[in-house]
Formats: sequence, structure tokens, C-alpha cells
Amino acid sequence: MTEQVAPRPSNWNLPNALTLLRIVLVPFFIWAFMADAGDYGWQRWVAVALFVVAIYTDKLDGDIARARGLVTSFGKIADPIADKLLIGSALIMLSAVGELWWWVTIVMLVREIGITLLRFVVIRYGVMAASKGGKLKTVLQTVAIFVYLLPVTPAVGWLSVVALVVMLLALAVTVVTGVDYVVKAWQLRSAGRSAGSARG
Repeated sequence: MTEQVAPRPSNWNLPNALTLLRIVLVPFFIWAFMADAGDYGWQRWVAVALFVVAIYTDKLDGDIARARGLVTSFGKIADPIADKLLIGSALIMLSAVGELWWWVTIVMLVREIGITLLRFVVIRYGVMAASKGGKLKTVLQTVAIFVYLLPVTPAVGWLSVVALVVMLLALAVTVVTGVDYVVKAWQLRSAGRSAGSARG
């Protein structure tokens, strides 16, 4: 009896549409933040709202994809890219207006861009899905950025401390998981090359 192989889900599905929506929201988020011009007015609240909606789509698309069996290779690649566009733009803007040290943003961006490029380098050997550490990193970055974005944070001392502490924790996890991804990429490449040699 021949075992039937389940068909691969199409890339045209709801989780991937939500991922694309998150990418589309990024320029509107940037516009709202820049339009505020440091006044901490309604535009800043719009930026916060757009950031929250975009982050929620990140959770929602993953939940739907796993529940309905709609996990695709496109989603595994596009989802981290969408996250990096949103997180990266927020970090850059916070540093540009002097609310976050540039060195923190630079370290995080170098890690994020580097790992994204690494995913493409090793994609012929397999897809590197987000690890638990990577997801923790995203959660910490998200919480820290959300608190930084709140218009009331600069005026409330304890909120500023919370934002800084969570951001530094996110930075530590960002670096550690970055090293872990490099190791996994090397292992994936080595396994792929070994398999190729064996078939040859």
C-alpha cells in the first residue's frame, strides 16, 4: 500500500497575507513617528498603535499557520524579514531622535541583517526556522520598543528605567542567539554538503 504524501500548502494563504500586511504597515509606522517630530503628540500614539497592530499580526500569522497546517518555506523566510523591517525601523528612529543609544541599534541591526543574509546563504541546504531563543529575543525587543515608543515614557522615570533594562536584556539575547544561529547554519551547511557527497 502506497503511503499518501500530504500536499504542500500554497504560499497564497492567510498567514502569509498577514506577514505581507506587516511589511506594508512599516512605512506608515515610520511616517507617523517622523510626523510627530518629538512632540509626543497624537502622531506618536498613531505610531504606537501601528506598531502594536503589526506585532499582533506576527503572533496571529504564526498561530494560524500552525493550527491550519499552513506553514510554508516562504513564510519561514518572509516572517523574520517582516519582523526585522519593523523592529529595525523602530530602533533606527528611536536612535535618530536621541532616545536610544546608536551603538545598541547598530549591534542589533548587524546581528539581524547578518542572520537574514546567512539564512539565504544556507537556504539550499535547508530553512533555518526561528528558534525559541530567537522568539524570546523578538519578544524582549518588542516590549522594550513599545515602552520607548509610548509618548509618556520620557516624563515617567520608572518607565524609562523599565525600557532601558528590557532593551539591554534584549541586546544580550540578540547577541547570544546570533552566535547560536551561526553555529546552526554551519551545521546545516556541513550536513548538506555531506549528504551531497554521499549521493555523488
